[in-house]
Amino acid sequence: MADLELVDASAAELARAIGSRKLSPVDAVDALLGRVAQLEPKLQAFTEVFAADARLAAEGADRAIRAGHAVGPLHGVPVVLKDLIDLEGRITMGGSAAHRARRAERTATIARRLIAQGMIVLGKTHTVEFAYGGWGTNQHLGTPWNPWDPETQRTPGGSSSGTGVAVAARMAPWGIGTDTGGSVRLPASFCGLTGLKVTVGRVSTWGIVPLSTTLDTPGPLARTVEDTALLYEAISGPDPLDPTTRGINPDAPWSTLNRGVRGLRLGRMPDAERDGVAADMLAAYDAALDLLAQQGAEIVDVALPFRFSDCVAMSGITNAEAYFVNGALAEDPGSQLGDAVRARILAGAKVSAQEYLGTLQRRAAMKVAYAAALEGIDALLTPTTETAAVALAEVDEAHLPSRFTRFGNLLDLCALALPNGFTSAGLPLSLQITCRGYDEAMALRIGQAYQRATDWHRRRPPV
Repeated sequence: MADLELVDASAAELARAIGSRKLSPVDAVDALLGRVAQLEPKLQAFTEVFAADARLAAEGADRAIRAGHAVGPLHGVPVVLKDLIDLEGRITMGGSAAHRARRAERTATIARRLIAQGMIVLGKTHTVEFAYGGWGTNQHLGTPWNPWDPETQRTPGGSSSGTGVAVAARMAPWGIGTDTGGSVRLPASFCGLTGLKVTVGRVSTWGIVPLSTTLDTPGPLARTVEDTALLYEAISGPDPLDPTTRGINPDAPWSTLNRGVRGLRLGRMPDAERDGVAADMLAAYDAALDLLAQQGAEIVDVALPFRFSDCVAMSGITNAEAYFVNGALAEDPGSQLGDAVRARILAGAKVSAQEYLGTLQRRAAMKVAYAAALEGIDALLTPTTETAAVALAEVDEAHLPSRFTRFGNLLDLCALALPNGFTSAGLPLSLQITCRGYDEAMALRIGQAYQRATDWHRRRPPV
């Protein structure tokens, strides 16, 4: 493969080529690092690039594979990690300039699993400070440049901004983000990617800088559903260091991935929720539903027991838990925190124990009501965001883009975001497929059916 073909290849394609010895991991890593060297000065997706170590690991993988000692089908495939994920001896800032010198004393379970399968970590990627924001902005460490507009800096989506930009710009075939209120799906929407928000307990959070221990979920960002399923399988499973994973068996979505949507019942969001959504986003949404109907799915109207904005307003859990983790830093006027993130953390100081417990109780009731409303329906389909990526100069930090994503975290559901069109200006649009908790295989199955019938996910940004 030429370098251009290498960087444009999916992770699955790289894995097959490496496994059949048609491609050396060294060539794959060199091509991607060359792409990083070319684009990183403008895009600023990485907090650190592990060029020397990645090349060394690639050489080791190449020798092992040629000797017949491949540890698995993903041996030699590169990956990037959001800078919330600890790697022993490496800096984990968590997006905060206040932690520039925070050197990890451990390696997160999710990273250990990837490395144990022979994957090669190219580097750590930028995040919104403490993962507390959806636009992808970072006041002190800088905001990655969305590669779909080389002239105007636009929102990359957050908080997994760097991973989204790195994967979209072909600096990595795939990567890991985290999602507490939409932080995998929002970059997927704004950067034209496929991103999976998993159910709590599917993937260990041990060794990942927390935002909200009740709602945090790590997940994959990739360019195809197939890659998303591969990476999801690689990171999921019980971890004795994370109690939320106990008793939850590893998930293998392959038996149903290509089964199609014929006979499935897919929910259309209520008409009232169309208000405030850009016309091009709605047109792409309607077209996606029509396509899935043509493939044999039944599209049904759903009467939800709440508005999506109600879930956004129920911020007490995240606010209180974020303040528990970072309240002391936010209270220190001399600490180098972004203004918007400091304000969000300090809002947690005002959440009483009564309000916090009351929110948990309302959450439990909403789970029951939502399950009843979706009885007999396999997934609820919505846009992922209200608009395509907006110019950075137009961002209102008081209004987060998580209207359609937050309910998935609050109600402990799983959801897949994937591209379903482009604006007239060439910016990606996105469809969200939300399924019951622990039904990631269904979300991936629906997404796979959609991607097999479309080519939106194959489009390249102009950088």
